[in-house]
Amino acid sequence: MKRTFGGIPLEFDTYDNAAILLQAFPYDDTSTWGKGADQGYDAFLEAAENMELYDIETDSEVYLKGIHLCEPKGEFSSPEQMHAYTYQRAKRLLETNKFLTFFGGEHSISIGIIKAFQEHYTNLSVLHLDAHADLRPNYMGSKFNHACAMYNANENGNVVQVGIRSMDSSEKKYLNSSKAYFAHEVNSYSGWISDSIDQLTDNVYISLDLDVLDPSIMPATGTPEPGGLSWRTLVSYLEEVFSEKNVVGFDIVELAPILGFSAPQFLTAKLYYKMLSYKFHGS
Repeated sequence: MKRTFGGIPLEFDTYDNAAILLQAFPYDDTSTWGKGADQGYDAFLEAAENMELYDIETDSEVYLKGIHLCEPKGEFSSPEQMHAYTYQRAKRLLETNKFLTFFGGEHSISIGIIKAFQEHYTNLSVLHLDAHADLRPNYMGSKFNHACAMYNANENGNVVQVGIRSMDSSEKKYLNSSKAYFAHEVNSYSGWISDSIDQLTDNVYISLDLDVLDPSIMPATGTPEPGGLSWRTLVSYLEEVFSEKNVVGFDIVELAPILGFSAPQFLTAKLYYKMLSYKFHGS
């Protein structure tokens, strides 16, 4: 039997009827410490099958808009091949005029996706939610390493970074400090939400690395960093972004499941569905 997101009836998963596409790239070849992001998508789908599909906050059931699972692709011969494929795949999906969502895998999958979105949309900003700056021009012999996830996006467009709390000193020259909201500032300055949203243009693509969350609630990532955002802080912020800007797509990356511990993937499924609920609320 075909698997669907959240176990929704097949009629809401058909390509023709779905307003939302979910394309997964369960790729994990360049991560340098904790492995397992290639297992995240299956764990995410399993958790979603045990999640309630009514969202209390928005009083909605967004699955009724239709969520179609595209065939995942995670095996590549090199980071360069991965980048070429994800870029071309995102370009093709952008021609559908459906709302596009992507799931990792490691954060390197976002490089090609964001390139396609930057070429497709005018006045586009990338909202980067992460523990790490990911601004290295290359790392360990490749410019398509997970540590380089935001370098090209930052060089070619407007990037606003939120939740950063770990970076190499070499990345400082690429960091736009006026558009970076570090975790310690987020936790101490109440005006960061409105300030960061003001830095975004009308169209916004969100790239969300799960390690933006504190490891007390999201330990299942390759490099969990202390001092991250809480669930309520993150979703309250996302609600404001979706309300004030035209979010044109998003990705969620770096879920590396922990054997015997299902809470992180359940949180991820809830987060994905919550973001869709915010996007389609009132439509």
